[in-house]
Formats: sequence, C-alpha cells, structure tokens
Amino acid sequence: MRVVVSGTHGSGKSTLIADFAAAHPAWEILPDPYEYLDWADDAAGAGSFGAQLVLAAARLHEPAAAPVLAERGPIDFLAYLLALEQLGRPGASAAALERGRRLTVRAAAAVDLQVVLPLHWDDAIRVGDDEDTELRAAMNDALCELSDDPDLTGACEVLEIAGTPALRLAQLEAAIRALERPRAAPRSR
Repeated sequence: MRVVVSGTHGSGKSTLIADFAAAHPAWEILPDPYEYLDWADDAAGAGSFGAQLVLAAARLHEPAAAPVLAERGPIDFLAYLLALEQLGRPGASAAALERGRRLTVRAAAAVDLQVVLPLHWDDAIRVGDDEDTELRAAMNDALCELSDDPDLTGACEVLEIAGTPALRLAQLEAAIRALERPRAAPRSR
C-alpha cells in the first residue's frame, strides 16, 4: 500500500506523519522531497519545485518491502508551480508544467490513498512571519482544485482531512483500514 500526504507548507503534514509513524513502526516513511535536495538557493522557486516533483514521482515507483507513507507527492509540486504562475512570479514553462502533469498522472497509478490537508480556519495551525503566506494560500487553492481532477489522481482514493492532530490521525487510520479490508466476494445466483 502507498499513501501520500499532501498539503501546503504549514498544513500539518509532518505532525500527522510523525504521529502515524509512532503508531505504525512497520510502515516505511518517505520524508519531504525537499530534504533530499543538495541546494537551497531556489527554495521557493520553480527550479526547486520542479526537482521535487520529479523526485516525488520517481520514489512512488520504487519497490518497497513495507507499506509506504510519503510526505508530499508530485501533485503538491504541480500545485506550487501553478501557484507561482497564478501569483505572477517566475515559474515553470508550459512544457515543464505539461511534463509535471504527465509525471503526476503516472505516479497516481502507484498510489492507493491520496490524503489532502487543506488549510482550514479551525485547525489552529499558525506559521511564522518568515513563511510566504501568499504562496501558501495560492498553493492550497491549487492543490484542492488539482485533487478533484480524476485525470491527475487516477483510481486512487482521495481523502481531505481536517481537525485536531488526533482527529486527523484517526481519519487517516480509518481510511487505511478501509482500503486494507478484503473486498467481499460477489454473490453467485
């Protein structure tokens, strides 16, 4: 099983994943692709988001000995690239966006559950003054829109969750249990 937790910066992804990992040590946890980058000059730019999109897509196709929970998938970085464009900031070319869409579609075929953590007024998640709140909001909007596009999510289950950390964890665990249940055999007549 492969689960991807998506959301803009400061949406509670790391907290949810840490809580899940503590309760489910048999799962392989894939950290935010940003942690694999050797350079941070373009931390919130098209180059960085493009590189992370490629990495996030590739790792979803790698063999795994255990169920996988990934912090961010390619859809996250496609949303960041679209947010840059929406905000009128230097962004990816049309060709790069199309390549990102193709990678996102291909990666979705390897995902069983896409969890989206949209920004919600009562989640009480606050970010510091050094965060780009304009980009955060634009990416959130783009991600919510992209997550509703069946061309980008494929056949995987898409679940938006919100609430306290405990409630988010319970929702994630319930969704995974539902996917793990064997499907009832069709009745013969």
